[in-house]
Formats: sequence, structure tokens, C-alpha cells
Amino acid sequence: MLIKTGHHPLKVMLSVILMVLLTACDQPPAVADINNNNDAILQELKQIRLILERIDKKTQPAQAKQQATPTTAQLSIKNRPTMGKNNAPITIVEVSDYQCPYCVRFFNNTFSQLKKEYIDTGKAKLVFKNLPLSFHKNARKAAQAAHCAGDQGKYWQMHDTLFQNAKRLDEKYLIEHAQSIQLDEKEFNACLNSKKHLAAIDSDARESNQAGLTGTPSFVIGKTKQDVIKGSIVRGAQPFASLKIIIDKQLKLINKLPKKIKD
Repeated sequence: MLIKTGHHPLKVMLSVILMVLLTACDQPPAVADINNNNDAILQELKQIRLILERIDKKTQPAQAKQQATPTTAQLSIKNRPTMGKNNAPITIVEVSDYQCPYCVRFFNNTFSQLKKEYIDTGKAKLVFKNLPLSFHKNARKAAQAAHCAGDQGKYWQMHDTLFQNAKRLDEKYLIEHAQSIQLDEKEFNACLNSKKHLAAIDSDARESNQAGLTGTPSFVIGKTKQDVIKGSIVRGAQPFASLKIIIDKQLKLINKLPKKIKD
């Protein structure tokens, strides 16, 4: 879900909330999607209202400077989970939260087609970065569980399992998910009970906030570089058609570049 958590005036906050509602409602949802996510989304909106009420009490005078919402961002992808060919011309950085219903919507409605048409064909690669929102009590631990699974070479299997079971992210369920994808249970539990990977998860969140990505899911789509991606920001659980327009535009621009610049 999208939500500003910085020190911006309330008007900026409200505009972001409106964008969330538009993103959530601009496509007719499938019946199954409604059944799975409607209650969770209502809870999200209640959380937003509470946060706005708290911010309203602390808001500085109207003369405080408003910051423009950025349209581009730069993110590090070094040592982050990556799906696809390393030399794919486009990199899609997904900033996400395993407990966010909008992220679940993206996974259910868009991810598989994105993977089939761009990642599996070598046109793009996907890099996953974590932004566990503070009011999602299980999101940070779920992110750690994915990285612990990654230690055993099964990051993306856990990634899929977590999104498929987004209402079952308490620690006892994380252990069940590990069993379902046949992880070494002792090794997984030791990892989950330690602080391993938490620094990387928190670093992802800080970097995302500093880049103006304060909600989930968010995406940065740009030309592939070794360690850092600079590109266009896409906010919200966009349908595949919207992402396709942006990716195809980036691919077209890259194809026009001289070979030395492409490399």
C-alpha cells in the first residue's frame, strides 16, 4: 500500500492517499481478489486514517515547504535477490512488503505475466528489496524468513509461499512454510531466531525512504547497471499493461543507443 511517513504537510499525505485509492480501484477486481483482499484493504485504510490523525496533530504551520513527489530514483541492487539473466537490458527493482494487501494483489494479478513475458525471455531482470511497513507486525520477520530460505538456495520459493499465504505470517507459520518447501528446518530456525539479514532489510527500508519510496509496492525501472539502478518510479499495484508501457519504452530507448553506451 502507499503511504507517506515522512515530515511532509498533511495535504501531501492526502494526495498520496487519493492516489492509493485510484490505484486500488481503477481496474475491476476479480471476485477471488475481492474475497481475499477486501477486508485487509479496509484495515489498511483504517490504519492510514489513524496515522493521518496523528500527523494532523503534529503538523507544522502551513508555510512549511512542500517537497515535490520524485518521479525517478536510484537504488542499490548489490547482493540483493535477483530473478532473471544478469545481462538483461532492463532491471525492475520491486520494493515490497509481504503483509501488504496491495503487494499481494500485484503478486496475484501481475507478477506471473511479468515473469513470463520479460524475465523468462531475458528482456528484464527483477530485484527484490524490502520495505516492511511499521504497522505490519509480521512483515519484517517474513522478509527475514525469505532471506533465510535464500541461504539454502530457495529465496524465490519462499517469496512465492509468503505471498500465497499473506494472512499466515506469524512465526509458527513461517516454520510451516519452511517445511513446505523442504528447507533444512534446524538451519532455518537458527537463522530466523538470530538477527541475520535484519540489517540488510532495514537498509533496504532506509534507502527506499530516502529515495522517496515510502509505500508498497513501488518499482524503479531502468537500464541495467552492475550495482546501482537509476530509473522511473512506478507506485502501486499497477496492472501488467501499465508496466508493459514503461518497460517497452525503456527497451526502445536502449535499443537506439550505440553499442558502447549499451554496454
